[in-house]
Amino acid sequence: MPVTPRETLKTLPAYAAGKPPTPAEGLTPYKLSSNENPLGPVPAVAEAIAAVDTLHRYPNPTAESLRAAIAETYGVDAEDVVAGTGSLGALTQIINTFAGTRSDGGQDEVIYAWRSFEAYPIVVRTAGAKDIMIPVTQDGRHDLEAMLAAITENTRVILLCTPNNPTGPALTHTEVAEFLDRVPEDIVVVIDEAYHEFVRIEDPVDSLALCRSHPNVAVLRTFSKAHGLATLRVGYSIARQEITQHLRVVTVPFTVSTLGETAAVASLQHLDQVEDRVEELVEERQRVRAALLRTGWQIPEAQGNFLWLPLGEKSLDFAHEAGVQALAVRAFDGDGVRVTIGEPEANDRLIALCTTYTRAACAELTE
Repeated sequence: MPVTPRETLKTLPAYAAGKPPTPAEGLTPYKLSSNENPLGPVPAVAEAIAAVDTLHRYPNPTAESLRAAIAETYGVDAEDVVAGTGSLGALTQIINTFAGTRSDGGQDEVIYAWRSFEAYPIVVRTAGAKDIMIPVTQDGRHDLEAMLAAITENTRVILLCTPNNPTGPALTHTEVAEFLDRVPEDIVVVIDEAYHEFVRIEDPVDSLALCRSHPNVAVLRTFSKAHGLATLRVGYSIARQEITQHLRVVTVPFTVSTLGETAAVASLQHLDQVEDRVEELVEERQRVRAALLRTGWQIPEAQGNFLWLPLGEKSLDFAHEAGVQALAVRAFDGDGVRVTIGEPEANDRLIALCTTYTRAACAELTE
């Protein structure tokens, strides 16, 4: 018989990374499909990386310098921080630690909103756990009441993605605090904040305060988005030591490279410059969303570095039209299209495309 993988692999959806743009004559191509930061990292990062002369040496096994810098920046204990390969790596550590297939053959359950980050089902099912998908509301928000109602004796982890990727809305501190008060204390609640720097709402989630008041809360963050270090894969979780002591058991040594650690520390040391770049992208996000709303688009609240176009069955068609304009966007067939906020020229081209597309759709309805 041929070698065969675990049966679990048959249940895994394929992760579809954002594709690069297709060149078009006379047009500069732009990739708006991966929620990358078009402004890149702050200048100090390049300087710090250039000074690294230890590529022949293994990195620090537990990223002590990075954890110390995070602890100093955010006022937490370094022992509360566990580094990972991006926030996805940090999430994988949590799921592998707290959810899987039990010794009796039963499956632990992980609850999360859907549509949300498309890697969630891959991570959960690979661990041997059962994922419980709770549909988002019509405006792309978490249905927290439905998530609470889905809790069973088998629930081990709940994921809250805020702002939600790909739909955009962010949870408020009040609603998350009230949610946590109703979740059993033996269930780990993960607040996935890959885009938290971009949030501009009243009553934003203070996840670190929730960590201090709830021993079952873990926070995920990354240097891939606001800090512009996507290629270096640096992320981390923050939680009380009731959680982190177990995460370290499953964490693979040398998770973060020396280059990644050096770059992340340098970026934290120039956080004011990072925040300036984030503000520039937030202003672009608001400009683009306002322009689309004026042309008749129904765009959910956008609190990340992207917009969600709820196109449903027209998602692939729109992605094709964007490709003709040398814009790569991320289509979720049957649901919608996520578009990263990119360079101003790319955003202007998107606005023009959306204006034309809306008029074409209206013409179809009146024929």
